[in-house]
Amino acid sequence: MAHYRRVGDVPPKRHTQHRDPSGALYYEELMGEEGFSSDASLLYHRALPAAITDARVWEAPDARTVPNHPLKPRHLRLHDLFPEGTHARTDVVTGRRLLLGNADVRLSYAAGTAPSPLYRNATGDEVVYVESGTATVETVFGALPAEQGDYVVLPASTTHRWVPAGDRPLRAYVIEASGHVTPPKRYLSRYGQFLESAPYCERDLHGPNAVVQREGADVEVLVKHRTSAGIAGTRLTYAAHPFDVVGWDGCLYPYTFNIRDFEPLTGRVHQPPPVHQVFEGPNFVVCNFVPRKVDYHPLAIPVPYYHSNVDSDEVMVYVGGDYEARKGSGIAQGSLSLHPGGHPHGPQPGAYERGIGVEFFDELAVMVDTFRPLELGEAATACEDPSYAWSWSR
Repeated sequence: MAHYRRVGDVPPKRHTQHRDPSGALYYEELMGEEGFSSDASLLYHRALPAAITDARVWEAPDARTVPNHPLKPRHLRLHDLFPEGTHARTDVVTGRRLLLGNADVRLSYAAGTAPSPLYRNATGDEVVYVESGTATVETVFGALPAEQGDYVVLPASTTHRWVPAGDRPLRAYVIEASGHVTPPKRYLSRYGQFLESAPYCERDLHGPNAVVQREGADVEVLVKHRTSAGIAGTRLTYAAHPFDVVGWDGCLYPYTFNIRDFEPLTGRVHQPPPVHQVFEGPNFVVCNFVPRKVDYHPLAIPVPYYHSNVDSDEVMVYVGGDYEARKGSGIAQGSLSLHPGGHPHGPQPGAYERGIGVEFFDELAVMVDTFRPLELGEAATACEDPSYAWSWSR
């Protein structure tokens, strides 16, 4: 992240002796990106953070994909993946089901009430959108409360676990990058501060305010990592609990951002999708479509025009409200649509006319545009509406 934070007990100067009240040294860990040439933080541990006692294979959730061939738009009903009565047995790490993926990003869906194991994704950053429910995300940097509408942004290799609250299942849409996810560069000054023209700012980002202290020996952490053959999983057993950090400081840490804090940019005529962007990653972007006043030109047509995004596949997850342009298609809350590059798409028949004169859209959706084609994961086949591709012809 662009701005510095300091939490807990750190020494006055980095890379110098830091001791506990008894005189024992704390162990400093530098966690940094891009070969320590980009954002980083320093964490201070009670025990050696590298001490492991065992390493075994972990069969991570199925990451196999197949091409979207023949090419067609898709509608996935995400809630069908986790029927009522199954949530007590699942968590949002090991229970993830892959929807779509390519070499840059993987999109999954998860639901559950069980706490997750300790987990670390070493392949890239994760952005987890909380569709419903609440949880505490315990991390090596401290605890983050997460609620409906939150994006939880977890830097690569952040050890963490999800602890849902109550009996209501936590439903989460998971974006796993093969690199780092940041606010769009055009929102930032050359020194990294959010500009006045940006639709959100530093006040809207919430990082950990206190460290999480946990004790224990022989603590297991599930690690997703790269191999020459692709992505693999390992169970690492640590001699001491990873949450033994007494303090940290730096510009790299997990944080939350709630979709309600995104201030939409509107105009006299329909605005293109880049005005809705919230994050960028390697060869993909993330956008919000939030409740907003719409076009106010006297002859405006507020619903989207038909469009061919010739360089991208477009994925939209409908997480709330009433999406005017999709009426009649079968799309509802809990739906995911995939409109691939090479196929023009837009509003359903009749939506163009119905939208004339509308002044406000009460819609809530998360969009991911990728610049390489997306393939289908096992969950896409399991919850697809097979009639969606023909919905413009009905």
